[in-house]
Formats: sequence, structure tokens, C-alpha cells
Amino acid sequence: MSLSYELLHKRGQARRGRIHTPHGIIETPEFLPVGTQATVKALTPEQLEQLNVQGVLANTYHLYLRPGSQLVEKMGGLHRFMNWNRPIMTDSGGFQAFSLGAGREHGVGKIGGVFPGTSAKKPRASVLPNMVKISEEGVRFRSHLDGSSHLLTPESSIRIQEELGADMILAFDECTSPLADKAYTEKALERTHRWALRCLEARRDTPQGLYGILQGGAYQDLRERTLDFMLRQPWQGFAVGGSLGKTKEEMHQVLDWTVPGLPDDKPRHLLGIGEFSDLFEGVWRGIDTFDCVIPTRFARNGHVFVPPGTPGRSPRGTWNLLNARFFDLDEPIQKNCGCYTCKHFSLAYLRHLHKAEEILAYTLCSMHNIHFLLALMGEIRQALEQDRFPELARLYGHNFGAGQGAGPL
Repeated sequence: MSLSYELLHKRGQARRGRIHTPHGIIETPEFLPVGTQATVKALTPEQLEQLNVQGVLANTYHLYLRPGSQLVEKMGGLHRFMNWNRPIMTDSGGFQAFSLGAGREHGVGKIGGVFPGTSAKKPRASVLPNMVKISEEGVRFRSHLDGSSHLLTPESSIRIQEELGADMILAFDECTSPLADKAYTEKALERTHRWALRCLEARRDTPQGLYGILQGGAYQDLRERTLDFMLRQPWQGFAVGGSLGKTKEEMHQVLDWTVPGLPDDKPRHLLGIGEFSDLFEGVWRGIDTFDCVIPTRFARNGHVFVPPGTPGRSPRGTWNLLNARFFDLDEPIQKNCGCYTCKHFSLAYLRHLHKAEEILAYTLCSMHNIHFLLALMGEIRQALEQDRFPELARLYGHNFGAGQGAGPL
């Protein structure tokens, strides 16, 4: 079977649906944990299933370098290789054109820094060397593993993703820096459009769903241009990517310019975004799926999600377990939480594990953070079905601002 989308309920732009894939259904809206190197860090596939993870996102660039997409194909594809029988999405490798190039030069990244933070921040003073060279042919980069030279093109990106065997694959694009000017952003956009046509030409007859990526930075006319171009191509889904601006407000504008024009019968993915406010704002504007490293990265750094109103909760919705007040606290992270961690372990124990740099700390905290985020997405789906999504958002301390958004709900 090929990829398809089923719209179940819609009010304004916000929508409740299902993505049908060769490896099962994704109830949407949903968050997809990132399994960069064919693993969600510190967790087994069985643990992911117990957490009711519906799908994961793996990284084309990293799996191409190690262990190689041909080996993965020989081993039966990503699903068999990593023993995961639910849906998988792979990015195209285009983000690495930014993260290893302008992202290093400008000192910015997708999470934190300028992109897409709550306020514009100055880039770091010391920049890192650019590891990529972008041309019409593709992106030539030096491996972060051994410095070897590699060329990733639209054709090779599609071939690698077909060899990996993911259910949802992305067109190769150039992700621009939030500090890029309009002239360069427009040049990159036109190149991305030419690459998109090459991706469509290169793909074979597989059941994989190919997503087109909408670029254009934080420039309305460029976002409208890419929307017009992409709607004329035979994609199975759409992803909003590239620079989303320097602030959250600019990111919301980009979504307002882009998402309302997308067809109702195709899924929409927001690349690399996953903080609480982003999830609410994205769903409000019609996004179906999200991916981000936040839940597991936070977990490895000792930060765990807690509900709104929890004393000491940070602006990003977490507690820092390294705080001394948890030294002898014989309580779970969250009372009445259904995750394995909260059912069995105290804050004092979790803090001890982190202080001792025990690997189990990463596992237990990742389990809680993913459980918390997926439970929130389940609440969001139910709220959409019952037409009470804004009320749920307010419970999480989030009020929708002006702008198109979802309109009246």
C-alpha cells in the first residue's frame, strides 16, 4: 500500500486525521521522536512500543555515512535492521547543508540561538569552519566522522532513502540560515525547486510517500512562490522547512502564509520543531506531524517535563534534576503519571543517576519525556474531536495570538 491521508475532523485550520502507511497508521496530530542513527537514543524498540510511539524519524545523512544505506538495504531495510515495525520517516540530508555549512559559520542552529528562539540572539563570537559546498549539482561535504569528501545530490538522496526503506521520505532541499538575506534565500529557493523536479524524476515505483519541502525563509512572497510551485507537483505530502525566521512570531507568520494553501487530502509535517508552544501553534495552523530531538536531548541533560503550574517549572516546561532540592526527594517526577519511570523511581534516585553519569538516567528520563509529550498529543487529538482545543491550550498556559491561525474554534 502507498501513503495516504484521511481527514477526520477540521475546524478552522486545525485538523484531526490519520496517515496510512505501509507499516501502519499514524493518528494525527502526532509527534515523531527522532531516531537519528536508526535508534531513539537510550531506548529499545520494545520500550518505544510500550510508550505507544506511532512513528520515528531517521537521518539520511548519518545513515549514509554509517553504516551505509546499501548495508541497511541488504539487512532488509530500516524496519528490519532496527527491529521497528511501525512507520518511519527519513529526512533528505538537506538540513546538513545548513547545519554543517552556514549554521557553523553563523553560529546558529534549529534549537536555540537565533532559530527559531523566542527572541533574536547574537550568534556566538567564535565561528566554526564551513564543511559544505553547495552547487547546482548538489552538496559536497566533509564527513564529520573522518573528514572524507562526499557529494549528496537530489538523485543520490532519493536512492539512499529508497535503500533505507522508510515509509515517508523527503525531497532534497537547501535549508537556509535565518541570517541569510533575501537575495540568497531566493537563489536557494529556486535551486530547491530545480532539485525537487530532479527528486521526482529520480524516484522509483515504491510504496514510499515522497514529501515536497516548502522553503522561502521568513519572506512572504517567497513562501507564496514555493507554495504555488509545490502544489503543481505530484507529492504525497508536504513538509514546512528551511529558516522559519529569528523569532517564534516569524515562525507563526511563515505557517500562516503557507499551510492554509495546502490540500486537505495530503499530510503536513513541520521539520525539527517540538517545544510545547510550537506544538499548539503548529496544530492550530494545520500541521499534522512534528519531529524534534528535544525530549531525549533534554533527558540526557537532566531536564524532565512537568505539567503547567508545577512549582519551579522552567519556561520550557521542565525541571532540572541536578538541582539540589531533589537530593533526597522521595517522590516521582509527576504524580499520577503512567510512565514506567514515575511508577518505579524517585526524583532522588534519578538525580543520583545523573550525578553519577549512569546511562540508566538517560533511559528513564527519556521514557518520561516521550510519554509526557505523546500523552499531550493524545489530549490534543481528543480536544480537536470535541472542539475544545483552545481550552486545552489555555490549561497549558498557552493563548493563541493574532494572525490567521485556525480562525474561530
